[in-house]
Amino acid sequence: MAVTLKEVAELAGVSRSAVSRTFTDGASVSARTREKVEKAARALGYKPSLIARSLATNRTKLIGLVANNFQNPAFLDVFDLFTSELQKRGFRPLLVNLSLETSPKKSVELLRQYSVDGVIVATSTLPTSFSAAFQAAGIPVIHTFGKHQPNANVHVVGIDNDYCGGLAASTFAEHGYRTVALLGGPETATSTQDRAAGFLRMCQQKGLTVAKVRYAQSYTYEAGRAAMHTLMEDDSIEAVFCGDDLICMGAMDAARAAGKKIPADIGFLGFNDIAMAGWDAYALTTIRQPIRDIIMSSVELVVGMVENPARSPEVRLFPCRVIDRGSLRPIPGERS
Repeated sequence: MAVTLKEVAELAGVSRSAVSRTFTDGASVSARTREKVEKAARALGYKPSLIARSLATNRTKLIGLVANNFQNPAFLDVFDLFTSELQKRGFRPLLVNLSLETSPKKSVELLRQYSVDGVIVATSTLPTSFSAAFQAAGIPVIHTFGKHQPNANVHVVGIDNDYCGGLAASTFAEHGYRTVALLGGPETATSTQDRAAGFLRMCQQKGLTVAKVRYAQSYTYEAGRAAMHTLMEDDSIEAVFCGDDLICMGAMDAARAAGKKIPADIGFLGFNDIAMAGWDAYALTTIRQPIRDIIMSSVELVVGMVENPARSPEVRLFPCRVIDRGSLRPIPGERS
């Protein structure tokens, strides 16, 4: 049978409340009492109950991790980093899949049932109303990969997607392309909208012709492959900017199946820099999103908000950069 707090108290010669305070973060207990309690706990093999502790402190140490893009392998890295960083800080993740959820109210009710201490919304495809709903319910919330808004009402951690769209266009111009296309992620995603806006604006500034704009139905290989078939109806397209690496890989394979050589006949630029982008089969030139920095910052903020819920909203944006591999033709004047 499990050792009880009462047994530890009796062996240590202290009160049960002293034992409880010893195993409660931030509680006041003398060094002598702590030593006696910890010695008794080791002798008995006592492990404090997390459930009992949460009842005493009114904190569960649970952080809701809300996402809806589980089919994309990039989320595996996101999930791994989030869980490990939360656990290092003594918190535990509660994973919530909102792929089929459309009601912010239902999402709030779900997480309230578990009395989470905070929420991280880790997606750009859910509307801002989700984050706002958690905030209105008094739950500390961080919108990771959220839209950059100067007057944000909730904490946002991510990148400047508009700038990244412009970076893609500048990269095409640098590599000597003149007629290009955009194959974005789902059109409803704020990240897609911002990348498209930045891309189209910079293409105009650089004198590039945007032959076609298409959007994949989801962040999947299959969606990218299907969307690429419509782009190949225009033989003038020299290069395609894809709003996600997995979409880009599907598009590349569709182009190869149609007899096109990469990058001799058509170039591709992806986004995210997932591990597969470096595989020899793709050698994808892509824009790297600093996932680790974004997640570390998100965890730091949500833990800080648990301690100080009144903390003023922040927007933290991290820089992206191009990782040059082999899916774009060489820059004019440089040796291949």
